[in-house]
Amino acid sequence: MTAQTAPGDQAVVSVFVRVSPDDAFEVFTSEIELWWRTGPAYRIAGKRRGRLSLEAGVGGRLFETFEGAHGERTFVFGTITVWEPGARLSFVWRGVNFAEGESTTVDVTFTAQNDGTLVRVRHSGWSSLPEDHPARHGLVAAPFARMIGLFWGSLMTGLREHIESLASS
Repeated sequence: MTAQTAPGDQAVVSVFVRVSPDDAFEVFTSEIELWWRTGPAYRIAGKRRGRLSLEAGVGGRLFETFEGAHGERTFVFGTITVWEPGARLSFVWRGVNFAEGESTTVDVTFTAQNDGTLVRVRHSGWSSLPEDHPARHGLVAAPFARMIGLFWGSLMTGLREHIESLASS
């Protein structure tokens, strides 16, 4: 069994949005602050108000900036490895509790489908982390993959709701 096929290694979720792949990609990347959920489950700032940003292009960063106890802090939790507007976005993901050298991969595809776009997120590489890693919250294999799937499912619902709000305004 390889790391890519190990139980609990990945979660895959998708959402259909009624915009073109180019528009879906644009909203996903440039309006990430507006659709990404807030609160401790989704933001490093927790209950404090932070700002999520994604820098365009390969090498760009996905990061959150917020006021900490000792002033402004920035935490980088993603580095863009693939940037194909309207088609694909991929980045290395590092949680706040990841040790040096620990990372996973998020791959997002945008596929034209009927009158819109299927946005598919695949978050993989979790089998490279120890079973007792704090990011797992005590879960392994299928229960852990389910937890990650629910996390991304909620975020993709936020993306869909944001796109729908743009269409109705």
